[in-house]
Amino acid sequence: MKNVVTISLGSSKQDFERTIDFLGHKFNIKRLGADMDTGKAWELMRRQQASADAIGLGEISDHLQVGLRTIENKETKRLLNVVTRVPVTTGATLRRLLQVRAVRQVQHELGNYFNNNLVLFLNGMRNYDMAVALSDYTKNLYFADATFQAGSPKMLTSIEQLELFAKGSKLMLSGAGGQLLETSLSRLKQKRVAAVAADCHVIVGTFAEYKAIASNGCLEGKTLITSAVTEERMEFFKAQKVNLVIDVSPKIFDKVVGINAIEAMILAHLEKPSEEVSDDDFEEILNELDLKPRLLHPTGKFRNIRRFAFVIHPLSQEFIRKGFPIPKGTPKFIMDQVETLAAHMPPMVYCKMENIISPTGAEAEGWLISVGGTPKEMLARSPEFTYRRLLQAAEMAEKMGAQIMGLGAFTKVVGDAGVTVARRASIPITTGNSYSASGALWAAADAMRRMGLVNLDSKSKKVAAKTMVIGATGSIGSVSARLLAFAFDEVVLAGRDLAKLEELKASILLDTPDAKVTCSNTYDDLLGEMDMIVTSTSGAGKKILDITKVKPGCVITDVARPLDLPPSEVAKRPDVLVIESGEIELPTKVKGMKSIGLPPNVIYACLAETIVLALEGRFEVFTIGRDTEWPKVKEIYRLGLKHGMKLAAISGVNGVFSDEDIAKVVALAKKARKTWGGGSSAVSDVKAKSAAKAARAPAAAPKKAAAAPKKAAAAPKVAPANAAAKAPAAKKPAAVKPAAAVKKPAAAKKAVAVKKPAAKKAAAQAATA
Repeated sequence: MKNVVTISLGSSKQDFERTIDFLGHKFNIKRLGADMDTGKAWELMRRQQASADAIGLGEISDHLQVGLRTIENKETKRLLNVVTRVPVTTGATLRRLLQVRAVRQVQHELGNYFNNNLVLFLNGMRNYDMAVALSDYTKNLYFADATFQAGSPKMLTSIEQLELFAKGSKLMLSGAGGQLLETSLSRLKQKRVAAVAADCHVIVGTFAEYKAIASNGCLEGKTLITSAVTEERMEFFKAQKVNLVIDVSPKIFDKVVGINAIEAMILAHLEKPSEEVSDDDFEEILNELDLKPRLLHPTGKFRNIRRFAFVIHPLSQEFIRKGFPIPKGTPKFIMDQVETLAAHMPPMVYCKMENIISPTGAEAEGWLISVGGTPKEMLARSPEFTYRRLLQAAEMAEKMGAQIMGLGAFTKVVGDAGVTVARRASIPITTGNSYSASGALWAAADAMRRMGLVNLDSKSKKVAAKTMVIGATGSIGSVSARLLAFAFDEVVLAGRDLAKLEELKASILLDTPDAKVTCSNTYDDLLGEMDMIVTSTSGAGKKILDITKVKPGCVITDVARPLDLPPSEVAKRPDVLVIESGEIELPTKVKGMKSIGLPPNVIYACLAETIVLALEGRFEVFTIGRDTEWPKVKEIYRLGLKHGMKLAAISGVNGVFSDEDIAKVVALAKKARKTWGGGSSAVSDVKAKSAAKAARAPAAAPKKAAAAPKKAAAAPKVAPANAAAKAPAAKKPAAVKPAAAVKKPAAAKKAVAVKKPAAKKAAAQAATA
């Protein structure tokens, strides 16, 4: 049996002695507390080395290894030098290795948990290796060393600053003056650090350091990284409502044993002094034991909150009026100046969204960040003008702790559709176009189902209807076309570049060989044949389609931002359902969200994609560029369902469509279809048919007119003509022919006079239709 003694500067009331099995040996572990008396600790260590195989020294500062510099603690060195016969350790090497392993394992097990977290180190020099490990996942590192040791009002904010401070502290703060500076104004320093801790997500420190700063709930909801968490300490963390405690010291035994004791046992097992044992030796043993950190939940419920940011901007001067107290009567030339000024303003936080909870238990919160440029202002300048503001927004989001950022409205259209911003930004970027495409068809399918004007083919399982995608070569349009090719009888790809449309068609036919796909860059004449139209251009106010030519009962899904169809156009056709697709309802009632022009708890699909990725812990560049990937559209739709996203109530330019609103559109559509002949080409057909009908009407009328005189002639029986009529009775056709020939001019003249008004009416109806 090997004997290990751990001398602690802590209370002697916690002393124990027990026998445990470890690494194939039996160890007798004895803990002796020195009650914060270093003299007593020195004496205990001197005596115990006679009977121990290794000694551990606990609750004392380690020697610090910061970068390439070692900073020795004089008191620690004095106590360690007492022991000369057996290995002695503070557990510094094992603690350092366990800290790094804990960070890596938690990052993996909890799914990118530390990505862009705001992390506060209460003593950065003591936890230098952990800081380096965490710097792989976040730049938001804060170190309280300068505040606690030198009274600095500001935190160190990088590893480079920490290394520089460590160099200066060894030169400037090592004497009596440095000790006096460190011990003075302790309460003020604690309050200052507590204020920073309240804004951070992760705090690294010892139990004593947590107790020192625990005030005003600054530990509530935080993740704490520490070691040797006992039941007593857990009660403290519970009272502080700590979310998660990561105990880097694994619980190998029934009761918690300090890291210094575990390292002492390893040294006793290896029978080597600590300076002869390498990191590789320790790593081999840690791998053999498969040691993992303990994840403790003091409140009983772990909240894994992920964070996002999303960029919005005003779509017009009217949106600027809503955001700022500008009088309604402000002249347009002044509003033009305001619009230009707004475009040059730096990004600002519009609101913070909280309480987004998935059915899986994952949570998300995030910030809506506004940039001031309207689409008009963005288009009037080079893409670089917008890029810079988006990168400023990304930098702001990163400092607040956002782990992913989405681009909304026109910001995802400018330039190369997010590629440049994603390349330059420090946090992942997505445009949300994958979910926008999915949401567009989701809403359109629901609208058509509720209207009931089309049927499903029982054999092909496709909707027996025609659909058109305007702007089909765009990011959302191309994916929408792929989706529609699966579901509809016929799909028309509409756009400006016929060559690109043909390329898209060929690509679609590879996925769905049985699809009927046509291309058109002059699609105006085809509008009247469509049962559904998806418009997804970036026309920014240009007229995209003539709504007066659209078929009654058609569903137009306008996914363009700004909208392709303004309210004035929509008002022309109450028999057409125009929906602003892409709205998604969040799974829980969101808190803190200001109006974005949608009903409460309803968001645009591009924002929903950003939130879904955050809930899933997928902090990656997901959708950028103008070619939205089909697999990602399917994936984000699946993830959205997983996290409780629902299709919102269908909305149009005037708000949400109720069942009564949709029924009214259907009634008007059915009535209009009675006289509807199609689009502009169909109008010509109707006119031609009406003209033909009018032309045929005189030819039919003489036959009736000829029959009438025949009977009239038969009545007198004395007229000469009557004889002529009667004589050919045996050969009726011959007799009828002369009669018809004689009467035809008059009859024809009379028929034309009678039917002419009706023909005019038919032609007028055709023109109106």
